[in-house]
Amino acid sequence: MRVLLRYGFSYGAFAELAKRVYVEVAQDEFRIPGRKQTTSRVAVLTGLSRKEVRRVRELEMPSRRGETLKHNRAARVIGGWVRDQDFRSGGEPRALEIESEFAQLCRRYSGDMPTKAVLAELLRSGAVELDSEGAAVLRERAFVPSASEIDKISFLGSDVADLAGAIDHNLEAGPAEAFLQRKVCYDNLPEESVEELRKLVRVRGQKLLENLDRRMAPLDRNINPQSQGSGRKRVAIGIYYFESDYDGHDDEQD
Repeated sequence: MRVLLRYGFSYGAFAELAKRVYVEVAQDEFRIPGRKQTTSRVAVLTGLSRKEVRRVRELEMPSRRGETLKHNRAARVIGGWVRDQDFRSGGEPRALEIESEFAQLCRRYSGDMPTKAVLAELLRSGAVELDSEGAAVLRERAFVPSASEIDKISFLGSDVADLAGAIDHNLEAGPAEAFLQRKVCYDNLPEESVEELRKLVRVRGQKLLENLDRRMAPLDRNINPQSQGSGRKRVAIGIYYFESDYDGHDDEQD
């Protein structure tokens, strides 16, 4: 709610969007096998009237798929730059000449996204800079769009969906099938210790993600069409850090 209020997103707009998602999920994910999902059943599941369900069904859901795809491809380019030995020197991502080396990197990891579009996106986000000779230099090993606040919300909001999806799965799954969902939390740390912890999480968390990226990338058939196997799975692994002033709400649990 803090995020919505900060960006002027009214309750009415939120309620309308939530209503659409309720109907969409009820329609797509709570079907009776072998039977068509009727307006009446969606109304029963959601608590909405049949008239309202019909109205919502006729609305076109807002989509930022094009922006999300562009951002995901930019992130893949950074991942390739970090792990692919063809674009590293001395164990680190090296400066890349735009027309040859950077273009090769983009062809390998961005699909059909034009080199100039990838470069513009990475420059705009601050992940890449141009050196005095005009070569591309990687400044950040992670991609966060900076073109607009809406882009950031759209890109980073997928992390919330993935975490909620893991929680949803674990509520239903047995111990052997549960996804990893762990955290460590202390509520009486001195303020002076926090900066060191931030740096530790940033460095070690980034290293862990890069190691996992090196393991997963060769299996991805967009990057490596020769990867063998059946089906198509999406796997997301995330790390987050959070801090706040202690408000005493957990005292009753101690």
